Amino acid sequence: MKYYEKTASEAVKCIQSGNRVFLHGSAATPITLIQAMQNRHAGLKNVELVSITNLGNADFNKPEYRKSFFFNSLFVSANTRAVANSSDGDYVPIFLSEIPQLFRKAILPIDVALVQVSPPDSHGYCSLGTSVDIARSAVDTAKTVIAQVNPNMPRTHGDGFLHVNKIHTMVWDESSLPELDYAQQVSSTVEDIGRHVASLIEDGACLQMGIGVIPDQVLKNLGNHKNLGLHTEMMSDGVIPLLEKGVINNSMKKINTGRSVTGFMVGTRKLYDFANDNPSIRVMDIGYVNDSGNIRANPRATAINSAIEIDLTGQVCADSIGTFQYSGIGGQMDFMRGASLSENGKPIIALPSVTSKGISRIVPFLKEGAGVVTTRGHVHWVVTEYGIVDLFGKNLKQRAKALISIAHPDHRDELEKAFRARFK
Repeated sequence: MKYYEKTASEAVKCIQSGNRVFLHGSAATPITLIQAMQNRHAGLKNVELVSITNLGNADFNKPEYRKSFFFNSLFVSANTRAVANSSDGDYVPIFLSEIPQLFRKAILPIDVALVQVSPPDSHGYCSLGTSVDIARSAVDTAKTVIAQVNPNMPRTHGDGFLHVNKIHTMVWDESSLPELDYAQQVSSTVEDIGRHVASLIEDGACLQMGIGVIPDQVLKNLGNHKNLGLHTEMMSDGVIPLLEKGVINNSMKKINTGRSVTGFMVGTRKLYDFANDNPSIRVMDIGYVNDSGNIRANPRATAINSAIEIDLTGQVCADSIGTFQYSGIGGQMDFMRGASLSENGKPIIALPSVTSKGISRIVPFLKEGAGVVTTRGHVHWVVTEYGIVDLFGKNLKQRAKALISIAHPDHRDELEKAFRARFK
């Protein structure tokens, strides 16, 4: 216990006004350290927080926090959305694969990194556990590293090992990791999309899957496939049955043959326990995982991503609702491009045809101020519950007709009118 001589409150006293502080993300979000830092808000000014997705009970939107902290988000999540869209926060548009360069090239130099790790092994090595992603570059470059050491954090193989000599302060904490479970949110629309996407996936394909009901439903339809691989920016519970059955065995991959590769994982405790000390899973630096050269190195790379809306020419908005920043660019373009360049690869955009309020996601024009995450030049396959279209090689009129064919029937007449108005 010699490592854990300080409380979280004592550990964060090194954070000073004007510092830039990195927050470990997703299931590794160090809530205890973050709350201790927030409790010091009265004595702090102009502290810049940088992070990707945050999970857990961390409220960044309280008025008293806004006076002390500026949240400079690299990917907006639910608990940072309000502040990132306010005068007390902002968003940096950037590919997930390039975020490590912000730290390594001192474009955004880190003063203090708050991370959550597994307890050290007999050799003194902790693990960044569920989220190596951009945390690897943050701990490598930060002036000060403060670690929340949690026995609930799985010890993962890959790039996440961190020796205690590289950690300035270690705080013991036994909080449960945040969990996400989409199993109860399946609808007939999601089931249809899942079947359509699964029909595009060939034996021997190397998958990139996101999190949510659609990716999980796709995975449920792959039980009879053979020799699938996994090279993905994130991993969720849906892959476990396929790994256990040997459907995903990574035997056809050209790099990391026999091993699943991910940048981070979010799911239930079952996933975290499955990954613990599992040498068949490598959790890697996101600069490596999302490098399009590495993605394309595996044949039949199949990238499955979603969208908020897509216009009739194929432009994909996946990060904003008009000018309101909803999420971020993330790794969509990294994998869409990597899959398109892979031998027999398939970049796929899968989305419901309408929102929960019945508004069409296939639109004549993106909303004013909306961000284009994937350009129309990069879009190939598009899937809704009404079918599958391939836009690759199609001209603007052909693309529009194809997308109208998989729009919700209630909106097709309106889209046809827009088509005629645009193309005369």
